[in-house]
Amino acid sequence: MRPFALFAALFMVAGSASAATIFVNDYGARGDGSTLDTAAIQRALDSAAGHHSTVTFRPGTYLTGSIFIRSGTHLDVPSGVTLRGVQNLDGYPLMPTRVAGIEMTWPAALVNVYEQHDVEITGSGIIDGDGSYWWKSYWDLRHDYDTKGLRWASDYDAKRPRLIQIFNARKVTLRGLTLQRSGFWTVHICYSTGVTVDHITIQNNIGGKGPSTDGVDIDSSSHVLVQHADIDVNDDALCLKAGRDADGLRVNRPTEHVVLRDSIIRRGAAAVTFGSETSGGFHDIEAYNLTAGTGVGAGVLLKSARVRGGGGSDLRIHDLHLDGVGIPIEVNLNWNPNYSYATLPAGVHDAPSYWKTLVQPVPAEQGLPHFSDVHIWNIEAKHAKTAIAIAAYPNAKLERFRLDHLHLEAQKAGHIDNADDVSLQDVTLVVPQDERLTTSDSTNIRGLDQIVYPSLESSPGTPHAEQSSRKTP
Repeated sequence: MRPFALFAALFMVAGSASAATIFVNDYGARGDGSTLDTAAIQRALDSAAGHHSTVTFRPGTYLTGSIFIRSGTHLDVPSGVTLRGVQNLDGYPLMPTRVAGIEMTWPAALVNVYEQHDVEITGSGIIDGDGSYWWKSYWDLRHDYDTKGLRWASDYDAKRPRLIQIFNARKVTLRGLTLQRSGFWTVHICYSTGVTVDHITIQNNIGGKGPSTDGVDIDSSSHVLVQHADIDVNDDALCLKAGRDADGLRVNRPTEHVVLRDSIIRRGAAAVTFGSETSGGFHDIEAYNLTAGTGVGAGVLLKSARVRGGGGSDLRIHDLHLDGVGIPIEVNLNWNPNYSYATLPAGVHDAPSYWKTLVQPVPAEQGLPHFSDVHIWNIEAKHAKTAIAIAAYPNAKLERFRLDHLHLEAQKAGHIDNADDVSLQDVTLVVPQDERLTTSDSTNIRGLDQIVYPSLESSPGTPHAEQSSRKTP
């Protein structure tokens, strides 16, 4: 089933021509950049709940902790307005949520749509997490944890607020805003349906490089559209997630019926990422017309681990325009072992409950991720390091992958390992003369002998003119 037919109905937020406009300033908000305006903003939001009223701001900088948007409310952040997050954990109440693949108690985001419906967040203003404080707290903890073999616990113990949380919600629109300096993930859409993210700009490299500052994370959610995004982050940019390890397998909730399109990724781990939280699985995902350049690790990245389980099917990624991206097509199902495999150090007896969740064993037959029915086409890439890097497991091979209409310029051709039933069609790899795409532990790889190999030394790296017009038959 394709998601397009459902978008119009699911993404429409009810409104009223006579709905009121409410200014937070009338509820006591100062907007002077130093007064804590959390309570005043929340009073305005509460007064609008259920009436489809618009809550807005007069020009200024509003220092705030977590705010919560109720059902039937439109929050407008106009030009000339900045919501800036307070650098104090007391400003972000602890609440049940999911973080990095497991359910746990965690600080609320700066802006929250928590178990609500029919909500709009729009405007041309700025929501600023003022993240440097949170980034330093993370690196200070990592410095200590890495020496103790606790890399896997860092993201859970360094409690950093997300910028926007859409949790267990439906019919939500986020449009037009500039989101910057998030303490942790920027937009987290979790257990939600009918969400549109449109024309947002994410800038998490202002005043430093924020660790784990993902762009848009779509987590065990359905019927989501993300389009016209401009993203500059230090981890996953557009990312599909579905739970981690034993806890993700327990929840067993997929991410499905998602479209990601017409966006620019300036820096990040990949243009589009599936994982590494794959436990609930991915189904019916389409990503296309994405542009990425130097500072982006991969074009399309499928990543998981041998304890994660899940996987994906009916994944369609096409029309990527890549210049300086490290690996245009990457599948790594043994990703980042120091983070992916949690083990309690000897002598630890008073571990927090979520550590015990993270180290809970996963039976081997449930832990292997499985990806099948993946189609990747119309990819143009130049100045890459490795054209294709694909590897799974001997006992959990990739199945039914189609790679076609590719023109990739790279220093290395790469490899396809642990795959069964791969079709290569109209593939050009512009690589050094001694480079060829290799395979191992793979069967039924069709079209390998039909790959065209122009020499990198004789090519300026510009795709053939006809490549941009190629489409899948």
